[in-house]
Amino acid sequence: MDLKNQLEFIAAFLDRNQENYRKGKGQGGDVSTAGYALLALELGGWKSDATTEAVVEYLLIRDKNLDHWRTTSHRPPSEASDFTTSYLAIRALTSWGTHTQQDRIEKRIATVREWLRKAEAQDTEDRVFRLWALQAAGAQAKELLLAGQALLRTQRLDGGWGQTDALDSDAYATGCALVALNQAGSMATSDPAYQRGVAFLLKTQRPDGSWMVPSRSRPFQTYFESGFPHGKDQFISIAASAWATSALALACPLSGKDQSFPTPHSRTR
Repeated sequence: MDLKNQLEFIAAFLDRNQENYRKGKGQGGDVSTAGYALLALELGGWKSDATTEAVVEYLLIRDKNLDHWRTTSHRPPSEASDFTTSYLAIRALTSWGTHTQQDRIEKRIATVREWLRKAEAQDTEDRVFRLWALQAAGAQAKELLLAGQALLRTQRLDGGWGQTDALDSDAYATGCALVALNQAGSMATSDPAYQRGVAFLLKTQRPDGSWMVPSRSRPFQTYFESGFPHGKDQFISIAASAWATSALALACPLSGKDQSFPTPHSRTR
């Protein structure tokens, strides 16, 4: 399936739930699923429409009485952190919000920004997405520096990061840490710490080009085969391979220009 088909598939999935979104009801996976879907559409260059506006409305309604968005799943690492969920929501609001939603968006993000300043990260996923979320929420440069330093301090002697203190370094934790440090923490890819991470990723890449990471999530859905290697560990390995590839791509020269991922921007109408 090419990029165009992928984007159309995601947009159709969201569109089927449009009325529920406007009522504050989501879909399976709640904010995390909606947030990752809008992130994929953003990176793919999708144009704002009635469906994206409806999803933003859902994000504004969801957890509106709290100071952040909560994850409703426990599928570590990618669906187990309130920092991840809050980052996805903030990025979606800043990327897809309409003119009529802007006042509520600004107030909501201001509230979540205060939570981010005080909340303590417990593992790599938390530290990575706390850094991302602070940047997306418009935190001060000093706050981003401190969040980046907290993440950097947990780099291992092998150059990688582990998902938790008790787990070995792997491509998921290492890839997302490097991308966050570069894109949200302003670490140059020439920095020795980044280069040690690159060396870890190159050393652990499989001959087929993928990275294998064992799953930590308890299965609750019927297993299906995607065609990616690594059997029942394939889905976290897909995410790990994506993060690792992104980290390596950022370190590759591109016509002498600095590379970067698209950052949240206004799509107001």
